[in-house]
Parts: sequence; structure tokens; C-alpha cells
Amino acid sequence: MYLTYFNGQWAEGNTPLYGAMDHSLWLGSSVFDGARAIRGKLPDLRPHLERVIASSEKLGLRCPLSVDEMEALVREGVAKFPADAELYIRPLVFGSEGFLIPVPEKSQFALTLFDAPLPPFAGFSSCLSTLHRPQPTMAPTDAKASALYANSTRAMREAKERGFDQAIMLDAAGNVAEFASSNLFIVTEDGKVVTPALNGTFLAGITRARVIALLAQEGVEVEERIVAPQELATAREIFSTGNYGKVTPCTRYEGRTLEAGPVARRARELYLAFTEAS
Repeated sequence: MYLTYFNGQWAEGNTPLYGAMDHSLWLGSSVFDGARAIRGKLPDLRPHLERVIASSEKLGLRCPLSVDEMEALVREGVAKFPADAELYIRPLVFGSEGFLIPVPEKSQFALTLFDAPLPPFAGFSSCLSTLHRPQPTMAPTDAKASALYANSTRAMREAKERGFDQAIMLDAAGNVAEFASSNLFIVTEDGKVVTPALNGTFLAGITRARVIALLAQEGVEVEERIVAPQELATAREIFSTGNYGKVTPCTRYEGRTLEAGPVARRARELYLAFTEAS
């Protein structure tokens, strides 16, 4: 089931938003964010809404709604679904006018909610991509910009062609950045939990930050540092964090089979407990 809010009203289905001359369609001036409703709970909703405003500004757009206004709309929309629904929440801001540079005041807003059950803790396979994440001087890497996903989907297509579910991408220096569409954690040979340090080439995920904080409350320190690709070949665990799956284990990397290990499992348990309490 889809619900879309646009131009002051809710409608079912994939509501048309663009004209052929709209700046966003022609030149890629759109940003979005993703949040979750899990059985009526809305974990970290406001940080996601705050980020869509920040992302808009970084692309020369202006979100027409405040965080409070977006939150009210999200809650209104979630209430239209069954109480036990698991939903993806996607606010979108896009440019409508402008020749090469979008006109900020003409930015438009749409909100889509749709059924997206939380994936089970079943695991996925991944491989190292030949493609790299762009540097901040090459692309708007500090925004959740729709245009960035062309590179991510190239990496995922490459992975699918090799028989894997997901791709791991390096930064321009050849160090591990993230999965093509989510942040990455490893548990090293000596049991340390590590995630690539933020270096401007990938987004500081909201779920990533929440998992780091939840593990810290359990006494588990997460090191944020440079991760060399060679470390993937010896890691005890590899897992991802992101809005869609929250915490999901990588159970095959290249030719290696890995455990859906205790750190990833505990991180997911802690996140779901946090959700229930939110």
C-alpha cells in the first residue's frame, strides 16, 4: 500500500509529481530521507526530518515545511495504516523551476509512506565493488541527494552480475567507506568492533549513530577509524546499519562464509528495544 501527500492532500498510489521541464527531473535537484514506522513507533524520526532540510539547503533547495509540520504529516499518514504496519517513510524535496540553478523558493515537497516489512535477521552476501564513493569536491556527499544513488546502483548492479546481493564501496584513497546503500561495521580478528571513520565521502547514518550509542551503553566500544579492504578478508563479523534493514548481517563476503554473529545480533536486539521504548 502506498500513500502520498502532495499539494495539500493525501492520495493512494504513486502520485505523479513532475513536469518534463522540472529542474529535479532534468538536472537532478532532489533530496530525500528515509525513516521508519514500526508498529506505530517512530524511532529517530526528527533527526531524519532535520536531515532532509539540511540536505535541501546543500543542493540549493528550500524545504517548504518545518520539522514540526513534517512530523505532524508523518503521524497523520501513519495513522491511516493498520496499527501493526511496518512502514518506510520518505520525505522528498525537489526543485521545480530554474534553468541550470534551481530556484529555492520554488522547491516542492512530497511525503510517501508505504508497506516495507523489516527484513529478517537472515543475512546477505557482498563483494568489493570496482567503483568508489566520490570525494566531497566531486559531488554533494554531505546530502542525501537522489543524484548520488546512480553511483550506488551501478555498484549494486555490478554485485548482482557477480552473484552477490550487495556491494562494498571504497573511498578515493582505497579505504572501506560503506555498503552501496548502508553503513558498514566489522568485528576484527581480536574482537574489536570497528566502523569506517566519517571522511565526507559517505553520510553519517542516523541508524549508525544510534547503534554506536546503544552498544556503548552496553560497554561495547565502537572504534571509528580507517578500515583497509584487507580487513574484510579476516573479519569475524561484517554487518550493516541503515534505515531499511536497521541491523543486518553479511553472511558471505566474496568467497568467505561468515557468522551472523553475536555483536550484530545484540546490536539489532538493542535497536528493536530502543524502538519499542521510543
